[in-house]
Amino acid sequence: MKSNYTVIGMMSGTSLDGVDVAVCSFFKNNSIWGYDLLHSKTFLYENYWKKALKGAPNLNSEELAKMDRIYGDYLGHIVNTSVEESGIKSDLVASHGHTIFHKPDEGYSLQIGHGANITTVTGLDVVSDFRSTDIANGGQGAPLVPVGDKLLFGNYQACLNLGGFSNISFDFHGKRLAFDVCPVNIVLNYYANKLGHEYDNGGIIGMKGKVSIPLLNRLNSMPYYSETPPKSLSREWIETELLHVMESVNCSLEDKLCTFYQHISNQIVTTFVKYDLHDILVTGGGVHNGYLMQMLIENSTARLKKPDSKTIDYKEAIVFAFLGLLRYLGQINCYASVTGAKSDTVCGSLYCGQK
Repeated sequence: MKSNYTVIGMMSGTSLDGVDVAVCSFFKNNSIWGYDLLHSKTFLYENYWKKALKGAPNLNSEELAKMDRIYGDYLGHIVNTSVEESGIKSDLVASHGHTIFHKPDEGYSLQIGHGANITTVTGLDVVSDFRSTDIANGGQGAPLVPVGDKLLFGNYQACLNLGGFSNISFDFHGKRLAFDVCPVNIVLNYYANKLGHEYDNGGIIGMKGKVSIPLLNRLNSMPYYSETPPKSLSREWIETELLHVMESVNCSLEDKLCTFYQHISNQIVTTFVKYDLHDILVTGGGVHNGYLMQMLIENSTARLKKPDSKTIDYKEAIVFAFLGLLRYLGQINCYASVTGAKSDTVCGSLYCGQK
């Protein structure tokens, strides 16, 4: 085992903004992992990929298999561009891929962007398909970030990510606990799109609306929120359950956005209180939404700590780089206490490059 590894982490989230790339150096000091972020960039999706990935769940099996490979080539070229721009030689690529289906209760989850294609394009070793082993072992296959939260960001009591979904991770009764709290940007963007905006910049649209108490009550009483962890959310849940609730009340789109902001705040703050969380690292795109952050700060006594801008935007890519390294080293990178699996596992498929 070397004393230092350089890994490229890649993450594509449900918001379809683009591919976050983090080039990281990982090292150990007295058995404690540390890292340096050497280079980072978001490769924004062109309209072709936004449309293709959004429509992928509707493809037939042959079309989806083809897209898996084409998207893998695309990710490989992003890696090559990152290497060229940074001038940094990496030992490994760790790619989350893009989630098309996530139905762990039915025994499957699919992230496209085939690792074999990334390897062929880059010549580098690649770890991908991070969720399958945990799901085969009876787990949710999510969230995966808590291993990185514990080993890289363990100086905080809890880590909260505000992305397409909000998820939280913390130690509880001697074990790591983590789960999806509620949707965030995936729903905010949906209604901002209906109003002709790519997203609700700073929350200015939501601020114009009023809270619909009937809608808020229906959202907060959805069964998911009373379930105990392990649990995770998916695009399918949004489409089949949450949007049905959102459309069940007749009010303006601005009011729906405003109400959903309140819903997000309710669910996150309730989680803080339930588990007595008071020292929390907050990252993800939602941190840039001033209205959302203001609501969380005003409605909670917890100390919400924002790191530097690079960590805010690239923490998930950093963590997936780390998870890929752990897989490469044959070390546990998925906790059963988080996913509900039968045991901790070493997750990810390793493809060896031709260096």
